Amino acid sequence: MKDEPTLLHGEAQLHAFVDGRLDAAGLAAAQARLDGDPEAAATVDAWREQREALRGLHAELLQDPAPAALLAAARQLHQRRRRFGQWRRWGGIAASLLLAFGIGWAGHGQWQARQGIAGSAIARARLVNAFGHDALLAHAVYSPEVRHPVEVEAQQQEHLVQWLSKRLNRPLKVPNLSEQGYELVGGRLLPGDRGARAQFMYQNARGERVTLYVGAVDAPGAPQSTETAFRFTNEGELATFYWVDQGFGYAMAGKLPRARLLLVSEAVYRQL
Repeated sequence: MKDEPTLLHGEAQLHAFVDGRLDAAGLAAAQARLDGDPEAAATVDAWREQREALRGLHAELLQDPAPAALLAAARQLHQRRRRFGQWRRWGGIAASLLLAFGIGWAGHGQWQARQGIAGSAIARARLVNAFGHDALLAHAVYSPEVRHPVEVEAQQQEHLVQWLSKRLNRPLKVPNLSEQGYELVGGRLLPGDRGARAQFMYQNARGERVTLYVGAVDAPGAPQSTETAFRFTNEGELATFYWVDQGFGYAMAGKLPRARLLLVSEAVYRQL
């Protein structure tokens, strides 16, 4: 008996198309839809860019066996799904990779704590570096998004700031980057190994985007560092400057030359 053809509709069809899960009949139906629906075609292109960006960022990790800490953290994933149900609209495999890597870094930090070096300079440096990587990943996932780049748009900035301040348990401020040529698009809530994190997205007249990623780096109740020195990291075309102030991390990410990104980051730092 032959298998029934995979005929899906809506976003489920687009996800299956990008992930290569359609049979011949389903593939033909999806392709016909894309040929006649430019908006759907643009969404598919954006999801593919997200997938390739994430694969490019961590190509070497994808070749290595999964560490035990990552496997243990992955088993905790289904316990978090109810809290983060709104993320179901994330683009296919891109979202899965973001969750896996984010939880993997959390598991890595927990493993270090169990080894008795939590609180040391080396352990904290790894947490800060992980924060910078998380900022790059979040930018890679959401900056290409066409239909849902943010959860709350700039027109509701007051509500956005109040909501994210409450979730991060810290008063937040949205820097004004108009002098640098960028206007606020909006923001969203994201997970982190030290609690909730926030991402604010900006865009210039050419449609180029940068993101400000913020969240706790030190554990609640831990001695807080007064470190404010900028750190730089890049993965391919993506780069970020990030810093920590009173246990809270900030990172500016984007596809900008180092000198240009530093100017934008300094503008953010002065306002925060």
